[in-house]
Amino acid sequence: IHDHGLLVKRIQEFGLDPENFKDYLKVFRYGMPPHGGFGMGIERFLMEILKIDNIRECILFPRDRNRIKP
Repeated sequence: IHDHGLLVKRIQEFGLDPENFKDYLKVFRYGMPPHGGFGMGIERFLMEILKIDNIRECILFPRDRNRIKP
């Protein structure tokens, strides 16, 4: 998401307070370019090196749509 209004709406949909994200949201007020969301994190790197099938086995606190807080 690169649109400030949409990001605030999504934060609220998850029952979170946008005030807790004010520093992060401030950047989006000035405009962010659309992005593909690609990120090669350590978890994906470990998954490839160790030949693990599910990335959840590489993450200390795996998240899904029902669990966004550790």
